[in-house]
Amino acid sequence: MTRLKPVSPESATGKTKDLYGVIKGRLGVFPNMMQTMGNSPAFLQGYLSLGDTLNGGKLGARIGELIALAVAETNECNYCLSAHSYIGANLIKMDSYTIEAARNAESADPKIEAILKFAKILVNKRGQAADDDVAALKEAGVTEGEIGEIVGYVALNILTNYFNTVAKTEIDFPEVRARLLAAS
Repeated sequence: MTRLKPVSPESATGKTKDLYGVIKGRLGVFPNMMQTMGNSPAFLQGYLSLGDTLNGGKLGARIGELIALAVAETNECNYCLSAHSYIGANLIKMDSYTIEAARNAESADPKIEAILKFAKILVNKRGQAADDDVAALKEAGVTEGEIGEIVGYVALNILTNYFNTVAKTEIDFPEVRARLLAAS
């Protein structure tokens, strides 16, 4: 059962209603996470703004989705795993192998794999990356600007993972369960 109630598009007012107009224009639907974030228009706007800004960066939306999958698996966030698996398959047009590999911080592309492994390191070490961790990224061809974007994507996804875990957001995508949670 959810802990925080979503704000329906029909009952939204003020800034939340304005933001829902933006969401409707982009997605055509109102995911439960965004409706729940609608309780705080400042929070919803911050989430949308950071995501838009990062997606316009050098790494782009595709790598952002791969990072989201690795982070959601590491944090065992079923809502985000479900959402990003759906987005990856249906909007970004990734195959199931790529989605599954990203959950394990793996990729056939060595640079992307280095990015995903670093994202997982950031989550597991709570941001305390070692010199060797950063050096491995640079050796894989990741620029310093891209390293900043990786940190941004990890932070964005930790934000949504924690929010959905606290809210117990009802999953409104085909459900995907974290491997650790699925095994228990």
